[in-house]
Amino acid sequence: MELGASLDDLCSSDGGQAAAQAIVADADVVGVIGTSCSSAAIAAAPLVAAAGMVMISAGATSPALTSDLAGNPGPNRTPGFYRTVTNDVFQGAAMARFVHDELGLSTAAAIHDGDPFTRGLASAFEAEGGTVTRLSAINKEDSDMVPVLTEIAAGSPQALFLPIFQPAGDFVANQAPAVPGLEDTVLVGADSLLNLNFLSLPQSAGMYFTGPDRRFAANVNQSTGKTAADVVTDYAELYGQEPGSPFWAHAYDATTLLLEAIAAASRVDDGTLVIDRAAIREHLDGVENYRGLTGPIACDAFGDCGSNRIVVVRNIGGEANAPTSMDNIVFSYPAAADRQ
Repeated sequence: MELGASLDDLCSSDGGQAAAQAIVADADVVGVIGTSCSSAAIAAAPLVAAAGMVMISAGATSPALTSDLAGNPGPNRTPGFYRTVTNDVFQGAAMARFVHDELGLSTAAAIHDGDPFTRGLASAFEAEGGTVTRLSAINKEDSDMVPVLTEIAAGSPQALFLPIFQPAGDFVANQAPAVPGLEDTVLVGADSLLNLNFLSLPQSAGMYFTGPDRRFAANVNQSTGKTAADVVTDYAELYGQEPGSPFWAHAYDATTLLLEAIAAASRVDDGTLVIDRAAIREHLDGVENYRGLTGPIACDAFGDCGSNRIVVVRNIGGEANAPTSMDNIVFSYPAAADRQ
């Protein structure tokens, strides 16, 4: 087995499609780790699946790719797509509960770039008893956010949800406090902005973020015998710094899951390695109680394999404090007492 080329999906539909086309053109590829975000996965997954391969993502969180967690498949559900990261239905509920119950805020608006996560978040906030004053769309390449922020300010929201990516998030966080009516509005980002780069920006100081629960340093991946702390040490020795994304452990688990599935689907026939692509999918469909760095992993009928544990962290502020802010937990969902 060899690791193939690393392709940039550009966190976009076009990028995901281009990367998938390059991958399926290589007959030696039997599985894919990726994509990094949902828009790329929506475009890539059908192409990868049509070629008989599987794709396991550590960062594509949209419910559209799997299900609504109530037994209904998402509109972009593709058999053969799996993920080790938490479904955004769960993340939206965590964000809504924190803002409404913990911060005591009853009105909120949201800025989105077209991902269905935002509507689910709005519904979750309303279910908590809150009022959504506005949902506003932007393009990922927008830089002047004042017009859309001015529209949002008309509703006087106490909180502004930002389930968007950089650099759009950079511009919103920088420009929002100067817009009349938003001076005291609390900014809440999703895991798409929870990284060392964004936390180092001065405009992100004091912001809240939802993201995966990273309290798993002692967890052991059953395939490699490595603890999460071991992997961080190995990564730092190799790259000179610790992982900057909250999803590094999800990517590690996705990789070992794929390698386990390939091993289970392989045989040597007259000296030739034969890998049954359909058997790889069958193996992943049957994953239960796999011990990963992120915790116990089990894949449901729609491809969701991740552990549904979300935290909210608050950015202390300052580049030097960014690593500490990644784990500056102020809220856990579900609460520890409610976890199985």
